[in-house]
Amino acid sequence: MYQGDHGLLVNRLHDVPLAVEKEGRLLLFTNTLASSLDNLSCSDRLSKAKIIIHLTDEEHNQTIPPQPTPSLWQALYVDRYTCQEGVIPAHGDVGFTLLLLNTDSAGNPREHFSAEEAGLHSFYCLLLLAYFVAGCVYVQPLLQALRKGGPMHTALQVLSTALALQGGAALCNYVHLARYSRDGMGLPVMGSLAELLDMVSQVSMLYMLLSLCMGWTLSRGRKPQSRPLQWDSSPTSTGLALVGVLVLGGLLIWEQYSDLHRHSVHPQRSLAGPLLMLLRVAVAIILASVLYQIISTERSALKRDFYLSFSKGCFLWFLCHPVLLLTSVLFNHHQREKVVTIGVVLCQAISVVVLYQLFLSRSLYWEVSSLSSVSLPLTMSRGSPRGRY
Repeated sequence: MYQGDHGLLVNRLHDVPLAVEKEGRLLLFTNTLASSLDNLSCSDRLSKAKIIIHLTDEEHNQTIPPQPTPSLWQALYVDRYTCQEGVIPAHGDVGFTLLLLNTDSAGNPREHFSAEEAGLHSFYCLLLLAYFVAGCVYVQPLLQALRKGGPMHTALQVLSTALALQGGAALCNYVHLARYSRDGMGLPVMGSLAELLDMVSQVSMLYMLLSLCMGWTLSRGRKPQSRPLQWDSSPTSTGLALVGVLVLGGLLIWEQYSDLHRHSVHPQRSLAGPLLMLLRVAVAIILASVLYQIISTERSALKRDFYLSFSKGCFLWFLCHPVLLLTSVLFNHHQREKVVTIGVVLCQAISVVVLYQLFLSRSLYWEVSSLSSVSLPLTMSRGSPRGRY
């Protein structure tokens, strides 16, 4: 997708004599024009090309006309046999390489990114910078909280793992896009690794959130209300969470292999995409029902506040992708993928921050309560001659 002025198409032929013998040409159509050629004859279709490149030179540079708005172009190879009917003489295939370049910030045609991808490289760079700064500031308090333990110790461990996986995925995407900006190829292995890390992060978060909610629900009738909030796991809650994990993991793998050309979050080009959206909405509805029942029967104001904040983090994590996908239709076609990608990454990062703050505050409250129960003076009965201690 070209944008701006002086876009460039570089064509490199692999076999010039064969291309000259077959009178090979490369025809360029705008996407709007190409969609209106269905009812035309073969020769009429070819005559509608905006640009015709005759394949006679080993390398040819073709400047694209200025584009007031980003537009999609299609390239079509034809030769003297394209519209011919009947027996076609046997020839080898004409091989060529196309290099498509947009203009960079200085107006030079050196940008490998299409208009749909422009800006993602800078976004991941800023995201990594934010991860680095946040890590420098908060890694020490987090390690102290993990060493001290507490009722939310396991949840903090899973949340830390998910955050580390998200950071690793962002790093892999940045490395892939940085290489892509230089050679137009990138490092596919880094892109695949980013997908894998993101999938593991999604699965671990689903398991933690589902297991927490189901554990709280199933344990409410068996344990006293005064107990500290913690990860109450049981075979039932673990089994339900594992079912959700298996379904989500299967859909993520299906989506991964149905579309290999992507950057972590992408348009829904297969059946797995809509099914993933439905799964996220269904999980959000289930969690909303469970948390509503817990909050409506909870007598402690402190625990109600905890559950409400937990609900915000859950809904932000699961509903950001479906909501952003629906919202993206309001944007131009070339902006939709970037809106969804950047929006989902930021929303899920905010969700993790909300849950971190919630779990850390709960661990601190547990620590203070534990210390208070040990260090506060004991109150003796009034009849005791020793009074108060």
